[in-house]
Amino acid sequence: MKKTQTISIFQHPLWVAVFALTAAIAWGFAYPLIKLGYSEFEITPMMTGSKMLFAGVRFSFAGAIILLMARLGHKDFHVRSRVDWWYVLLFCLVNTTLHYAFFYTGLSHSEGSRAAILNSLSVFSVVIMACMFFKSDRMTANKIIGCVIGFAGILSLNLGGVDSGRFTWLGDGMIILNALCGATASLLTRGLGKRVNVFVGTGYSLAIGGMILFGFGLLSGGSLPRVTPLGILWLLLLIGISTVGFSLYNKLLTCNPVGKVAIYNSLIPVVGAVSSCLCLHETFYWKYVLAGALATAGIYIINKGK
Repeated sequence: MKKTQTISIFQHPLWVAVFALTAAIAWGFAYPLIKLGYSEFEITPMMTGSKMLFAGVRFSFAGAIILLMARLGHKDFHVRSRVDWWYVLLFCLVNTTLHYAFFYTGLSHSEGSRAAILNSLSVFSVVIMACMFFKSDRMTANKIIGCVIGFAGILSLNLGGVDSGRFTWLGDGMIILNALCGATASLLTRGLGKRVNVFVGTGYSLAIGGMILFGFGLLSGGSLPRVTPLGILWLLLLIGISTVGFSLYNKLLTCNPVGKVAIYNSLIPVVGAVSSCLCLHETFYWKYVLAGALATAGIYIINKGK
C-alpha cells in the first residue's frame, strides 16, 4: 500500500497565495508608516544617519522577536559549520544591511516616482535570476508575459507625473543597487534553509543586519530628535510588519520556486500608493486601479497552470 505524500501548508497553492499576499500587503503599508514615523521623530530628508538609526532599531527588534519565538518554539539554532556561518553573515549583509542602506540613501536623493519604477526591478529580476540559477525555476512564455504586464502595472503608477529629473548615482544608482540586493537575497534564502532553520536564519538576518545599520547610524551622527508615544506606535507597527513579512516570505522561498513567490511583491508599490492615500491623505488617482489590475493579471499569468 502506497503512502500518501503530505505537503506542507507553505507548499499548498492556496496558502502560498494567502501568505505571499499577506507579506506583500504588510510591506506595502510600511511606506506610509515610515513617513509617519519620520514626521513624529522629526527626521528630515537630509538626516541620513537618523534614517539608518531608525531602520536599525526597527530591524534589530524584529530580528530579536523572531529569535525569541524560535527559541520558545524549540527551533534548531545549530549552524552546521564555520563556512555556513559565513553564508549566514553574507545573507545578513545583503538581505538587511546593504538592502536598506541603499534604499534609504537612494530615496533621499531621488523622486518617489523614479524610485518606485526602479525598485520594481527586484521583483522581475528574481524571476529571471531564479530561472538562471535554479533548475526548479524555468523560463516560460507565461513568466515573460506576466513580468511584462506586472512591470507595466508598476510603471502605470507614474502616468501623468511631472518630469522627475535625470539619472543620478546617489539617487537612481542606489535604488538600482537596492533592487539587486533584494533579488539576490531572495535567491540566497534557498541556500540559507540548507544551512540553518530558515526561521532562525531570518531572525539572525534582521537582528545582525539591523545592529549594523544602527551602528552606522550612530557613527554618522544620527539621532531621534523627538520621541513621542505616537512615534513609538508607528515604530512598533513597522517592527511587526518586518517580523511577519520576512518570516512568511523567507519560509515560502525555501518551499517553492522562487519566481512564483517573488512575483507577489509586484503588489507592494500598489498597496504602498493606496495606503499612502488613506493614511497620509494624499490624492487618489485612477492609475492606482489600473496598476492593481495589471499587477494582479501578471501574477495570475505567471502562476496559472498549463
